[in-house]
Amino acid sequence: MSPLDLLIFVPLAAALAMAAGAPARLSALVAASINLGITAWLLLKFDYAAGATFQFEAARPVMVDPRIGFNVGIDGMSLVMVLLTSIVTLAAVLMRPVKAGGEALYYSSSLLISAGAMGAFVATDLLFFYAFHELALIPTFLMIGMRGTGDNRDAAWKITIFLGLGSLVLLAGLAALVTTASGTGLTTFDMAQLRELAPKIAPAAQEPIALTLLLGFGVLISLFPFHSWAAPAYASAPAPTAMLHAGVLKKFGLYGLLRVVVPMLPAGFHAEWIQHLLLVLLLGNILFIGLVTIAQKELDLTLGNSSVMHMGYIFLAIASGNALGYSGAVFLMFAHGISIALLFALCSQVRERTGTMQLARLGGLAKYAPFLGLTFGMAAFASIGLPGFANFAAEVMVFLGGFKDKPADHLGPLQITTILALWGVVISAVYMLRAYRKVFLGEPAEICSKATDLPFASRLPILLLLVALLATGFVPELLMKAIRPFADALAALR
Repeated sequence: MSPLDLLIFVPLAAALAMAAGAPARLSALVAASINLGITAWLLLKFDYAAGATFQFEAARPVMVDPRIGFNVGIDGMSLVMVLLTSIVTLAAVLMRPVKAGGEALYYSSSLLISAGAMGAFVATDLLFFYAFHELALIPTFLMIGMRGTGDNRDAAWKITIFLGLGSLVLLAGLAALVTTASGTGLTTFDMAQLRELAPKIAPAAQEPIALTLLLGFGVLISLFPFHSWAAPAYASAPAPTAMLHAGVLKKFGLYGLLRVVVPMLPAGFHAEWIQHLLLVLLLGNILFIGLVTIAQKELDLTLGNSSVMHMGYIFLAIASGNALGYSGAVFLMFAHGISIALLFALCSQVRERTGTMQLARLGGLAKYAPFLGLTFGMAAFASIGLPGFANFAAEVMVFLGGFKDKPADHLGPLQITTILALWGVVISAVYMLRAYRKVFLGEPAEICSKATDLPFASRLPILLLLVALLATGFVPELLMKAIRPFADALAALR
């Protein structure tokens, strides 16, 4: 058995134990801690020089024709995603439920989302890669619909419809990829075999498949204009669900672009018209959604739209087509995952202490909850991209990647898009600093005057996420030694 199997089955076993009557919080904490321990062991044993190849592999055939197997393995990108999932999962289960009762559903749903994400990130079979993501959508729907706030039922149905349709488009694209790559030979879902077969597809045949996969993955990532499900869902979701979906599960689509579309359909994905379409849509994420975020009047919707906006930077990094851009994409997937999980965790503490998310009704909260004010400020600075946090290192690579292959005598579409995307940094500073000022500074609002600061137990998930942001921000090589070989190998395929 590979240790990667444990990353999937430990949270699944804990969820089943809760259904049988095991203590919910204790079971969840033990499972999440075990997974973080396994991840630490993987970090120590991983061969970073061979980060472009799958390691800790295990193959279990399920069908011979078509060739399907429960196969697992990790390379440098997978390792970073496994680390992200382990950290955010532990932080999520450390968050105590606000509503009384239903602890088994609360904690088991978090573990099921985590298991689905883990399975998708370590699967080396395309069918299981897809199936594990679908598994994680079920508890997401249940948590928003049954334990959410506000218009939670509408938000639950909206996210389910959008992601369900996106998954159908994605499934069609994956089926087209498998059948076209396999040709008249044996049909296989093995990613390693598809990576050898798929690039041999004629460029003209690659383009419609690449476009279908881009749209399928794009809906799951909240690519403009398929983004309207994200902010209401995150605003309505309980904190652990918002942390795990926005921080981890939404990275499935970005991971899929780098794992499936870019290496298997290089001619199709880098076709000029597809690249131009992607550049236009990602600017919609950065500039249009950025301006929409400035106009928000509630803290949770501000953070939800902020998450959608930042996906545009990762699309930009992937569109660059070079090793520096790919490195920035994977690094920013980690940095954004940690920082948005931290912001949603802190947002839930603001809601719990004041009973509102309306910015106009808040103010001066830092006077009564200084730890909450300090850590929210640090999380806001991380989201903006302040030096010292992981987001800064990632965004520098993203923007430099956009100019790495600049034509000698003019600015190409990618460089023009990068220049326009830089204005997103200014936009994010405006809405994050505005939100911080309205919530934590100024004359204390009446509803904030009775607020108390976070107790020790509530500080643990905040500190865990903050340490992860600072450690990888001050020492980016902690992640880059895993990412660099993967990014170099991916860029060489173009």
